[in-house]
Amino acid sequence: MKSGLVLEGGAMRGLFTAGVLDVLMENNISFDSAIGVSAGAAFGVNMKSEQIGRVLRYNLRFTGKPYYASWKSWRRSGNLYAANFCYHVLPDKLDVFDKKTFMANPMDFWCVATDAATGEPVYHKLRDAGYVDLEWIRASSSIPFFAHPVAIGGHYYFDGSVSDSIPYGFLKKNNFDKKIVITTQPKEYRKKQSKLFPVEKVLLREYPAVLDKLATRAEDYNAVLDNIEADENAGETFVIRPPEALNIGTLEQDKNEIKRVYQVGRQEAEKILPGLVSYLNE
Repeated sequence: MKSGLVLEGGAMRGLFTAGVLDVLMENNISFDSAIGVSAGAAFGVNMKSEQIGRVLRYNLRFTGKPYYASWKSWRRSGNLYAANFCYHVLPDKLDVFDKKTFMANPMDFWCVATDAATGEPVYHKLRDAGYVDLEWIRASSSIPFFAHPVAIGGHYYFDGSVSDSIPYGFLKKNNFDKKIVITTQPKEYRKKQSKLFPVEKVLLREYPAVLDKLATRAEDYNAVLDNIEADENAGETFVIRPPEALNIGTLEQDKNEIKRVYQVGRQEAEKILPGLVSYLNE
């Protein structure tokens, strides 16, 4: 039986996912493959490196620092989350990412980014957590308007959520027997068209394919949620989601709020753990 895990993004809502994953690791729950988008990729890779608590630790350490994530960083570089600091300095020097364990762990980890030229999702399998892999994670997290596209191999990529907000179809296409999805919104949530779209139409006019995706992003996202919920009701998919809206800011600086959302994830994971184990073993 092949098991696959999907990790939704959502900026600091990803702390919910971090809390869930830490509990799963503490209970030796593993999967054959995982795929993350945006924060789901940036935080989720710590499951493959088996670094329990790392996501919470470095967010508490650096939150509020302008060189980590801030409007000051955006004004200076065009990136809300400082590109070099977040994706290279931090994991290489300040809170070191365990590349050795990452490579030894047999679980495959994929991230999804959006091709800036075509608007289509591109799925990249992480190999060694080296510079190029980390650039793919950065690309997966580079939200249009809030970040520049990332250049990799002569192509440019934006946030994966533009083209595949919840890469559930990846699991279905690749015939996973057990499908587990961690979302960062409660069950009743449905996305509405972004109020920033008129601004995006001006700022992203050189990326018409990306604009086409942004124009239908809400309805595409909601269609995936409906598909997931239908499969969940049929017993084909196991979904872990917050019990209510997390209400945490994209640039949250309150450390108590960061801890709160992480703890919501832990509490929900502990609650669903028996059901998840049963689903994986049935």
